[in-house]
Amino acid sequence: MAAGDDLPAAVSPEAALRRLWHAAGGAEEAMPRLRLVGAEPALPSSFAVGTAAQASIAAAALAATELGRLRNGLRQRVEVDMRHAALECCTHFRLDGRTLPVWDKLSALYPCGGDDGPDGWVRIHANFPHHRDGALRLLGLREGDGTEPAEVRAALRGWTALGFEQAAAEAGLVVAALRSFEDWDAHDQGRAVALQPVLQMRRIGDAPPRVLPPLPARSRPLRGVRVLDLTRILAGPVGTRALAAYGADVLLVNAPHLPNIDAIADTSRGKLSARADLRDAAGRAAFDRALRGAHVFVQGYRPGGLQRLGYGAETLAERFPGIVAVSLSAYGPVGPWSDRRGFDSLVQTAAGFNHAEASASGRGPARALPTQILDHASGYLIALGSCAALCRQQREGGSWELQVSLACTGHWLRGLGRVAGGFAAAAPDFAPYVRTQDSGFGRLEALRHAARLSMTPARWTRPSMPPGTHALAWPVARASRR
Repeated sequence: MAAGDDLPAAVSPEAALRRLWHAAGGAEEAMPRLRLVGAEPALPSSFAVGTAAQASIAAAALAATELGRLRNGLRQRVEVDMRHAALECCTHFRLDGRTLPVWDKLSALYPCGGDDGPDGWVRIHANFPHHRDGALRLLGLREGDGTEPAEVRAALRGWTALGFEQAAAEAGLVVAALRSFEDWDAHDQGRAVALQPVLQMRRIGDAPPRVLPPLPARSRPLRGVRVLDLTRILAGPVGTRALAAYGADVLLVNAPHLPNIDAIADTSRGKLSARADLRDAAGRAAFDRALRGAHVFVQGYRPGGLQRLGYGAETLAERFPGIVAVSLSAYGPVGPWSDRRGFDSLVQTAAGFNHAEASASGRGPARALPTQILDHASGYLIALGSCAALCRQQREGGSWELQVSLACTGHWLRGLGRVAGGFAAAAPDFAPYVRTQDSGFGRLEALRHAARLSMTPARWTRPSMPPGTHALAWPVARASRR
């Protein structure tokens, strides 16, 4: 290819999987039960996005079968096709035959200081109205959906990219300046991320091993595991959706005052969907009752948000011994940006991926990855780490904390190397992997799960439903449910 001939070669999918498996403390003896099919390029990119999708999904599925083995002694085989895995990470779904818009019209990359970006470029995330209106206020523009991208572009002539990024962060908004890998590696947060593992798991309290319900031979490996899900955007919901596919009872809890995204129709498959306002006593009481029965608690709120409400990991371990507390963040738990809001598209921009992808293609100042792979891979790392921590809890007891971040997942993706000729990959064809079913949002067309378990196929037995459809309570166990 004309640009990027000197890109570092991509590692094998098996090597990528092994890195994740060892990071989660997985047993080497489980590896022969895994089969990876396919090769790069899976999607048009210079990055090994297919490898990242395949390895993260495979690791999550294998970890689920390991927990099943601890419970009933059965050793399942796992197979993952790279093409299927990559397409599953594209957030492809349709409702009633319609493809819904993914981005607000103001969500885009803009030049600062002039049309050619002499003072850098910034990406604004405006999918939620409060984020959009906050950015418009900062720019001195009228709030609402009547403002056009040209007005934003004109207003940014008076800003530098780094200046607007900092002002937006101080206002609690979601904006990122475009950086190269070299810029990110020299940044204090980039250096902090480079020192962190892709998964951070630690014991945070003492507790005996929790007794899980008996697991019949033909039941999915996570049957009887209860997961309390406080996530809204892609990474967290993808992770808990995977846990549901492997048999867990996932209770999704949305706050009534917070917005959601259309992808909830896809990512809440297999889950119960309730509401609770943790700002009032009644909501907290109902939530605490659910927590008493939970084995895993997953949250993706801004760092520090739930701690202030009394639901930090250490507090949970004291109140509910034996729990696995999972936290998702944008930039990781340490460093000057550890409390900064962010989404996949922004981390791609800030951490150098958009610049590197554009350089490899020889086109434009920035080019997004073909999938929000930081979100999706982080989601499957949540599923992997949750299952690994549950295995540790069953063997050793204790309460456990797991931390996953988009930036650390990005650092792992960089370490997988690059794909020469990657932009020549075939256009995505979702049709072979789509399943259509009724949901509470309409007739849903979405992809089957890419991990194939040899004895108990992964599947979603509950249709996705709008928030508040179900009570904030765990279901009564049914003998026939697998």
